[in-house]
Amino acid sequence: MRFASYEHHGRRLGIVEDDGRLYPVPGHDDLLALIRSGRAHEAGTATLDVPAGPKVRDVRLLPLLHPPTVRDFVTFEEHVEGVRRSVEGTAGVPAQWYEAPTFYFGNPYAMIGAHDDVPVPPGSSVLDFELEVAAVIGREGRDLTPEQARDHIIGYTIFNDWSARDLQSAEMKVGLGPCKGKDTATTLGPYLVTADELEPYRDADGFLRLALTAEVNGEVVGKDLLSNMSWTFEEMVAYASRGTAVMPGDVLGSGTCGNGGCLAELWGVRGEQTPPPLRPGDVVTLTVEGIGTVSNRVITGSSAVPLPTGRHRPRSRP
Repeated sequence: MRFASYEHHGRRLGIVEDDGRLYPVPGHDDLLALIRSGRAHEAGTATLDVPAGPKVRDVRLLPLLHPPTVRDFVTFEEHVEGVRRSVEGTAGVPAQWYEAPTFYFGNPYAMIGAHDDVPVPPGSSVLDFELEVAAVIGREGRDLTPEQARDHIIGYTIFNDWSARDLQSAEMKVGLGPCKGKDTATTLGPYLVTADELEPYRDADGFLRLALTAEVNGEVVGKDLLSNMSWTFEEMVAYASRGTAVMPGDVLGSGTCGNGGCLAELWGVRGEQTPPPLRPGDVVTLTVEGIGTVSNRVITGSSAVPLPTGRHRPRSRP
């Protein structure tokens, strides 16, 4: 099944059929609430017994859900190599990267729809996209094994955490990871494709072999396979659940794919900003085999509200 959140005389939740027709889910207009109820598959099956709604092309697709948490991993070795050169000015991959599928927590309030406009983050002039796939958690789990984790993933979607590379490069020198560099917008869509739909793409090693394509203004700038990840989604979920819980609706991003999954990787490889950073008017289109396509236009954002620099305080003591 493919779930879509959309706007049509109010917020709606529907199942998308192969012809692009939407079938509203009876009694539900919020995907997160449906996932939390544990009745998503049941409700989705019942949907086909109700009258058909509009076609996807005739509605505005909303962010799939507003997740309680967003964990964004970094599981593509090729991406790490290129972006370290571009953002940090350092070559190679840290030895520690191979030890565990690390992640940072993203902003759950920054979700935007599959075709919504993306404002340039305040204070940034080096905007970039990131082509990722995300797993969505379907039920609570703690200290899971990878084998157990598979049953806790309800489905997958496209994930694009828009990145202000100039802000990111500056703030990561503090050693806490990205914050405002990735805080303004994250595309989540177009659909939540249930895990069973993607099983035919699973290879012998347990990875989902999905073709990934990134375009800027209609020109292909990146192509990769999701199966080039160094960890499976099940292993990522197991790590995320270590010593804590993963909860229904949690989103876990794969991290950006290689071979042009973002501009910064290409900048690191080429030693120059080619293609250039995104500007208002640019359109980024990301396609993932078996899931769909998202396409967002960059627009002018708000100005940064000025703040003072840190003060050298006298360090008084009580």
